[in-house]
Amino acid sequence: MVDLLRASTTITMALDNFKRIIPAGSVEEALKISKETGGLLAGERGGETIEGFIGNSPLQIQNYKGKTLILTTSNGTRILKNLRSRALIGSIINAKAVAHAAVELANNEIEIIMVGVNGRFAIEDFLTAGEIIYYLRDFRLDEFAKAALIAARDKKIVDNMILNSSSALKLKKLGFFEDVKFSIQRNISGNVPIYDGIIKNYK
Repeated sequence: MVDLLRASTTITMALDNFKRIIPAGSVEEALKISKETGGLLAGERGGETIEGFIGNSPLQIQNYKGKTLILTTSNGTRILKNLRSRALIGSIINAKAVAHAAVELANNEIEIIMVGVNGRFAIEDFLTAGEIIYYLRDFRLDEFAKAALIAARDKKIVDNMILNSSSALKLKKLGFFEDVKFSIQRNISGNVPIYDGIIKNYK
């Protein structure tokens, strides 16, 4: 699953300081889980931090640590909650690590789910998929995967497209543009989040 801005990137960084992350589909569910587990609440709606929560921010999350993080986001965590199988969570900061883990875990094929925004295509997720697919390029790729791979090969163009995407510009207006710039760093994390009801580090 890919939700570059910002759930995938935040989750990947959170695993430096938290043992597990519990995705919640709603604010109410997040509050309930927090009462049961004592976990820290993080989340956003429409990019804006939920009152009483910390933000869905890969930078801010580095200032906190604990056993459990409960995360609810506009798109990424809702998609995770609807999955009926295990899923790895990929971003640009862990593209190489998540690709290698996918190869280890796959039976017949690897499917990359691009979350998008409210059900719509998001170019940053497509380009992130291409970054991951680069490390899978020696396997047989379908034409969509080939298109993502080609689209993501020029780093300067990729960075410019992401920094000027609708999602990035919205986050810029909300004061979170540093999160966007952080999210386009290549392979700075070896964390591979794996979701199977809860999120933990693959290794």
